[in-house]
Amino acid sequence: MDALYTAVATATHGREGRAVSSDGVLDLPLGVPQAMGGNGQGTNPEQLFAAGYAACFGSALGLVGRQAKTDVSDAAVTAEVSIGKQGEGFGLAVTLRVELPDSVDEATGRKLVEQAHQVCPYSNATRGNIEVDLVIE
Repeated sequence: MDALYTAVATATHGREGRAVSSDGVLDLPLGVPQAMGGNGQGTNPEQLFAAGYAACFGSALGLVGRQAKTDVSDAAVTAEVSIGKQGEGFGLAVTLRVELPDSVDEATGRKLVEQAHQVCPYSNATRGNIEVDLVIE
């Protein structure tokens, strides 16, 4: 792969530390979610993954929409990232909820979402590793 861009971020002290990007634009306190026994202060890796996946999938949807000459510029993607016990460790699962504009019919929308799932780098990275459910709303 010829990299077009490389993001660099450093996290200190795990889930209860801080995450900072190399350019300083991202600088966040990290915290364990209350559901996992933490105080919920700060963001967590699952939220960061969800935000990245939602944004990336939205861009992939825009790309395939333009290629199909279908306007999906008002689409919204919500990523739900779950963490849970998996064997001796932990695993992730993702639900991508895609809200398409009313002007896009159901069959076209389903086709575009499935195409976006084939070109999105996050989808390609997770394929075969974690469960990803696509929901069109």
